[in-house]
Amino acid sequence: MPNPKYDIYPRIFNFIVRVINLTKEIPKSEQNSIIISQLLRSVTSMGANSEEADGVSTKKDFIYCFTTVRKEGKETAFWLRLIAETNPQLKNRMLDLIKEVDEIVAIISKVITKSRN
Repeated sequence: MPNPKYDIYPRIFNFIVRVINLTKEIPKSEQNSIIISQLLRSVTSMGANSEEADGVSTKKDFIYCFTTVRKEGKETAFWLRLIAETNPQLKNRMLDLIKEVDEIVAIISKVITKSRN
């Protein structure tokens, strides 16, 4: 049985839950609403595509899905950085999430590289 510490699927899921819960605490403004909407789209896409990758039947489809997870992860990091810079009261909390998504993206990048070889 895989070591849960290294299982990327629950790590992605838990990250998504943390981001969704954080968005409930971001002050409501016109600007923040736009950013929150974009953030929720990109972060939930990470989860949907990782789950899809888990069920594909070809290596090519697996790589494609995880490439999308990586792309959406990078976009998610952008939105988190933007929220951190425009909502200083949340900056410390955002930095932890940014670190986590950066680690997830790095792991996904290694998965893609190893899958190609």
